[in-house]
Amino acid sequence: MKSESAHRPVASLSGDPRLRIYLLPNLLTAANLFCGFLALTRIVEADLSDSSYTAIKESLFYIFLACICDLLDGRVARMGGMESPFGREFDSLADIVSFGVAPAFLVHRVVLREVFRSHPEVGWFIASVYVICGAFRLARFNCLASLPGPGGGGKYFVGFPIPAAAAMVASLTLFLIEWYRTELPLTVLRFCLPAILVFLSGMMVSEVKYPTFKSIGWRTQHPFVKTLVIVVVVGLFFLLWRNILPFISPLIFTAYLLYGFVRPSISRKVQREIEADDEPDDEDGSGATVTLSLPPGGSEPR
Repeated sequence: MKSESAHRPVASLSGDPRLRIYLLPNLLTAANLFCGFLALTRIVEADLSDSSYTAIKESLFYIFLACICDLLDGRVARMGGMESPFGREFDSLADIVSFGVAPAFLVHRVVLREVFRSHPEVGWFIASVYVICGAFRLARFNCLASLPGPGGGGKYFVGFPIPAAAAMVASLTLFLIEWYRTELPLTVLRFCLPAILVFLSGMMVSEVKYPTFKSIGWRTQHPFVKTLVIVVVVGLFFLLWRNILPFISPLIFTAYLLYGFVRPSISRKVQREIEADDEPDDEDGSGATVTLSLPPGGSEPR
């Protein structure tokens, strides 16, 4: 006869049934969600006849700011030992708004609505595919993170991360706005955004592995060189961000997207250098634990 403890929630088995909600990480997650809402608001209010695209640029800024908040909330939680199931679920809910709904609605507002004016349902479908795949990606991540062992919190993302997908859409939109300015409604290059949106949808639910860069910390190899490079890059960014951000950000996220494809052909040593990972990893890098279930009285095959 099974004991009653086998049917109790995990929290009660640990002796502490309270729901743990940590202030600082969840404040950053709330800021992420708030930025996503502001981005949606500015997209709705945007006047596309305005050649400066002020409202669209503001929405892109809020999406980038949401990415920063999303990057910080997980790192703060790990550094302070404040990771919790509540934080993971709250983070996913915020992500689907800021990095799922907002970029999809952005592309629909800027491109899809005009392209499929006679058949608007096609534009709705393309945008919705991105949102659905993003939600599927987040649900899979949470399931892997709940598994025993490293799970979804390991060294690799399975599938392209949805914040990176949103940042890529936003950076490409910003590039097109800055490059073509008043000619944006006339250029055919804006039609690449729907194609990229569909491609990113497939990449999010793919099994291509991407580094999480969670191993980057205060201790690192070659600290002098890396510190000097970081200081120079950050300084240039603050001085010239208005001029370089529209051109640098698409290159960064495109390089990250392509890295997932070329990574299997790169040696382990080069991988660890690129990913700032000083610890040996498992061969498959899946981060998930596979359990073999045996029938009662059975034995493991040899």
